[in-house]
Amino acid sequence: MKILRFICIIVSIFSCHLLFTQTVAAETGVPIFSVETNDSGNQEYSVTLQILGLMTLLTFIPAIIMMMTSFIRVTVVFAILRQALGMQQTPSNQILIGLSLFLSFFIMSPVIEQVNESAVQPYLNETITSTEALEKAQEPFSRFMFGQIRESDLILFMDLSNTESIEEGEMPPFKVLVPAFIISELKTAFQIGFLLFIPFLIIDLVVASILMAMGMMMLSPLIISLPFKIMLFVLIDGWALVVGTLANSFT
Repeated sequence: MKILRFICIIVSIFSCHLLFTQTVAAETGVPIFSVETNDSGNQEYSVTLQILGLMTLLTFIPAIIMMMTSFIRVTVVFAILRQALGMQQTPSNQILIGLSLFLSFFIMSPVIEQVNESAVQPYLNETITSTEALEKAQEPFSRFMFGQIRESDLILFMDLSNTESIEEGEMPPFKVLVPAFIISELKTAFQIGFLLFIPFLIIDLVVASILMAMGMMMLSPLIISLPFKIMLFVLIDGWALVVGTLANSFT
């Protein structure tokens, strides 16, 4: 409900802005939507068009955060970790998503700083156009994703899209880069999750074997093994190890 209320507020503000600019344009005779070509040959868009483009771009922010950052790997690993511990609802989905979000911001902070220095600040200072700012903002994300992509996944999507081979040091097209990054992140997350699952699986097998030897077949092994798995995870400082491993896996 809060998200819907926020969206309604943004839409209302944007509608009021359009109504105000339309009134001013009717009085001054200046068009609301205009595209001008400057001396260098680049096209400059009116403020209203830039705001419209910005509002459209905001709708893609959730997809950008989930599919173009470290968010994929972090959330999948946390979900597998919760499953390995045998706790279906603890920590809750809200806690895991919040932790994944802030950890992703921490991991992506160098990329965000590069985008701010090369694209956002020059655009706010009116030294570059909106199109140039978008291109410069794309470069740090492309380099980050390219550094995490497996060669086999990149070749797969290049073949599927009939993209010509790229030269050494050249960045692949964005339409190939994003899906290859997503598949690579899922593979890496499952590998980390597999390594996390093994110690807890051993505890479950040991407890189940002991219960079978004692003839207590009606007692669920999960009830007995859960406290031991929680104790092991706390004693080895599991959260710090998992978060540290995830952060270091992107370096």
